[in-house]
Amino acid sequence: IQKLCDRVASSTLLDDRRDAVRALKSLSKKYRLEVGIQAMEHLIHVLQTDRSDSEIIGYALDTLYNVISNDLEEEEQEENSAKQVDDLGSQFTEIFIKQQENVTLLLTLVEEFDFHVRWPGVKLLTSLLKQQGPQVQQIILVSPMGVSRLMDLLADSREVIRNDGVLLLQQLTKSNAAIQKIVAFENAFERLLDIITEEGNSDGGIVVEDCLLLLQNLLKNNNSNQNFFKEGSYIQRMKPWFEVGDDNCGWSAQKVTNLHLMLQLVRVLVSPTNPPGATSSCQKAMFHCGLLQQLCTILMATGVPADILTETINTVSEVIRGCQTNQDYFASVNAPSNPPRPAIVVLLMSMVNERQPFVLRCAVLYCFQCFLYKNQKGQGEIVSTLLPSTIDATGNSVSAGQLLCGGLFSTDSLSNWCAAVALAHALQENATLKEQLLRVQLATSIGNPPVSLLQQCTNILSQGSKVQTRVGLLMLLCTWLSNCSIAVTHFLHNPANVPFLTGQIAENLGEEEQLVQGLCALLLGISIYYNDNSLENYRKEKLKQLIEKRIGRENFIEKLGFISKHELYSRAAQKPQPSFSSPDHMMFDHEFTKLVKELEGVISKAIYKSSEEDKKEEEVKKTLEQHDNIVTHYKKVIREQDQELEELKQRINTLTSQNEQLQATVTQQVSQIQQHKDQYNLLKVQLGKDNQHHNSHGDTFQMNGIQTEEVSKLKEELEEWKNKHELLQGQLREKDSVIEKLSSSQLEMGATEQASQISKFGGLEHSNELQKELEMLRSQIQLQSAEISKLQMENQKLQVMNATADPVLRDSGAAAATSSELEGRLEQEIKELKSEVKALSEEKESLKQQLDSSSSTVAILQDEKSKLQREVAESKKEQDDLLVLLADQDQKISALKIKLKDLGVPVEDEDDTESGDQGDEDEDGDEEEQD
Repeated sequence: IQKLCDRVASSTLLDDRRDAVRALKSLSKKYRLEVGIQAMEHLIHVLQTDRSDSEIIGYALDTLYNVISNDLEEEEQEENSAKQVDDLGSQFTEIFIKQQENVTLLLTLVEEFDFHVRWPGVKLLTSLLKQQGPQVQQIILVSPMGVSRLMDLLADSREVIRNDGVLLLQQLTKSNAAIQKIVAFENAFERLLDIITEEGNSDGGIVVEDCLLLLQNLLKNNNSNQNFFKEGSYIQRMKPWFEVGDDNCGWSAQKVTNLHLMLQLVRVLVSPTNPPGATSSCQKAMFHCGLLQQLCTILMATGVPADILTETINTVSEVIRGCQTNQDYFASVNAPSNPPRPAIVVLLMSMVNERQPFVLRCAVLYCFQCFLYKNQKGQGEIVSTLLPSTIDATGNSVSAGQLLCGGLFSTDSLSNWCAAVALAHALQENATLKEQLLRVQLATSIGNPPVSLLQQCTNILSQGSKVQTRVGLLMLLCTWLSNCSIAVTHFLHNPANVPFLTGQIAENLGEEEQLVQGLCALLLGISIYYNDNSLENYRKEKLKQLIEKRIGRENFIEKLGFISKHELYSRAAQKPQPSFSSPDHMMFDHEFTKLVKELEGVISKAIYKSSEEDKKEEEVKKTLEQHDNIVTHYKKVIREQDQELEELKQRINTLTSQNEQLQATVTQQVSQIQQHKDQYNLLKVQLGKDNQHHNSHGDTFQMNGIQTEEVSKLKEELEEWKNKHELLQGQLREKDSVIEKLSSSQLEMGATEQASQISKFGGLEHSNELQKELEMLRSQIQLQSAEISKLQMENQKLQVMNATADPVLRDSGAAAATSSELEGRLEQEIKELKSEVKALSEEKESLKQQLDSSSSTVAILQDEKSKLQREVAESKKEQDDLLVLLADQDQKISALKIKLKDLGVPVEDEDDTESGDQGDEDEDGDEEEQD
């Protein structure tokens, strides 16, 4: 080895150096320590100086890999030397990375496309990361484009390098958030998902497994990458992974591993430990892209391996946990049975069946807990299956409530515990359901009267069943009675319960029983703390005196502390998923541990309080409750007004948009009317031009200033004058006959003049009258003769005009005969123009009507808008008044809370929650005031 090192260091010929390095490579596996100590420096020098020869570089990299790597054959590893070998690889790695330039040099070599350089370079870098991960990660992170260079490996067309590149990135991204972010933003998700698809998704080989492990490294506990994964729509690309098909008979070990990792990857995105907002958005995305539906299909499929089924149940649990939409969908899923049963019922049947695997039963319990988490609607549906009014009397179908009751009172202690915890989750933070569950009656045996569910639970407790069963029932009772005074009254109403609890707490039993004693103390403490003193024999003060006499306060507090000090309690408090190494360790539920934390200190203080303090506290509580009710009422009023305001705003917006649309329509119609007017005027002008054009060809239609229309008018006037003339002539003839009569009568009067003179004196008056009449007639005749002469003159004039008009008409007829073709064409054009003008006028009328209707609509909308604005102003004024009232109430509450603190009542947690709620409300209020 020494000679070969000398040859590498001193030979001038490249071939000699290459042969020496090749010889060192062959010795490096067997004599790892010697080659590493003597040759490492020379090999690094070769990497620096002989970059031009890929062969010698490849040999040098292989030799370094053999020296540094611990991946030796199992046969060669002796058990006692395993630790020594690990230390050797770590020591050589430390020597290599001492000079950071060596790692930078290696990154440069990995960029080479030559297979003999790139592949051993990737393997060596992977080995360095395995041995001294954090140090090498830091060097790569600070080197320029270090991570980006390694990302190019995923795009290499040679599968060997690409696959080893995935392994390298696995080591690189371990426990380093900064590198994980860089890798993610270098488009790693896209490339890895493409590789998984190319390899056949879950049916792929070990390459798919490596890609999934790398994806887990990038996403686990990295909120930034999880958000990037969701925003990049990569969740949608996970759906095809779970399309396993109907023929589930061929499940290879690799397929099971791949699918297991795929399910774990889904769980990483919706883990309860993630920020709630990120988890919620991922849950919604999984529902909308159909991933949840696909998981439910696997859940209800047949022939799925047990471990895949268990992991699928756990995955579905976390996808629906706390997400109302997903929980509602899960409630609607039916198993493909005849008749179809809800998936929840089928899963609960597995949970209370003692023949099912333990991990599967735990998974089903977790699924049920997640289904009920923050889901009051689901809780109500479960409890309703227990109530007398909804139980199916025919007994054809089994409900969730019946299964839980069956599990609660079966002989299998694990079923008892699971059913008790499941039922406790149905009551979690839901006082209404706690009261409703008191109505549940159970028929224990034929002939005996039914007993309540609460009574049956306490009966089983007193019978001395297994510890696991009693722990489960006590957790159920503690959850049921907490924050529900009516349930406490029902519990205390049974005279056997309090003596049983005090008896259990007072005894000195073994370690196993200590847990039961602690839970009994907690239950008794809840019965005191939430006691409304409605039962005279079991008032708070009497129960505290009983504890003082029978148990002792210090002893009671010590027994109460057994719960939180228990090892299994600490494990259960860590995460929501129930994970137990064996059924015997199944004692505590995660949500119950929260309840214990909340009540332990409160109960301890309540035990030491005097009756006077209790009374004061009760008074303060009542006052607080009254104030809380007032505040709640005003909050409700404000919410309602907020909703009304929102609705009014929406209505204003819609009316505004409608108004804008109508105004736009009116504007459009006005422009159309203007266009039609312009067209009409244009046609009018064109028609005038055409008339002028036709008139310029000849005097056919106009002669001596008289047109055809005027000629026809003149004819009509002439006829009228003729008629008048005839009428006047008739009158003239009548007048002539009257004159003749008068003249004859005058002659007669002359002949009889003598006779008249004889009778002169007798008829003088009569002759005077006749003389007057004669004068009048003469004057009339003169007037009529003047009128006749005037009419005759007019008649002569008309005859002259008629004489002049006749030749005009004759001439126009001749001209019309000669230009009939031109006249016909002109008439046709005039008809067309008239029809167009008529159509335009009709359209104009319709547009005017539309304009009138739209303007009336606009006026109506403006009236509505003004009304709405007045309503908004009034509601704002009311809201300001309510906010002033709220401020007063807050001041009173704070004063009362200070009094409570002075009295020693713990109000910090409630204050925090109240202040959190009030803070939200104040923010809302501020926003409203700003609005």
